[in-house]
Amino acid sequence: MSTQLSWRASEATVGELAARAGVATSALRFYEREGLISSRRTSGNQRRYGREMLRRVAFIRAAQSLGIPLAAIREALALLPEGRTPTPEDWARVSECWREDLNERIRLLEQLRDNLTDCIGCGCLSLTKCGLVNRNDQLGSEGPGARQLAHPGCFQPE
Repeated sequence: MSTQLSWRASEATVGELAARAGVATSALRFYEREGLISSRRTSGNQRRYGREMLRRVAFIRAAQSLGIPLAAIREALALLPEGRTPTPEDWARVSECWREDLNERIRLLEQLRDNLTDCIGCGCLSLTKCGLVNRNDQLGSEGPGARQLAHPGCFQPE
């Protein structure tokens, strides 16, 4: 299937949009159910997406790759205008919503990178030294031992 949409086409089928956006048709249906994109229905009940949905899908995928939750993506997309393709200024306003959060994530990743050698092998024991996961020895109040290892999947830097 071609990933090209005719420059004349104002709308795309679910298959055309999926191919062009590089996502499964099920992803488009999911995004629509979640209120992230919209379509109209033909008389035969087939979905038709406006060309502007291609940019929305690209934005959703980029945001997801940054670990931004769907609820935050939905809130940001709600800031975009209805009925027209967003301008660069519209996208700048939307992306500004996440600047502070992304800067904090970058700070935490840099801190992890810089302290990784000290952190490897500690298992986040109740050590006052661990500023990544056990800042101010907060896990010590939960009991002795490697608290994070006792709860797999709990590595959540603050």
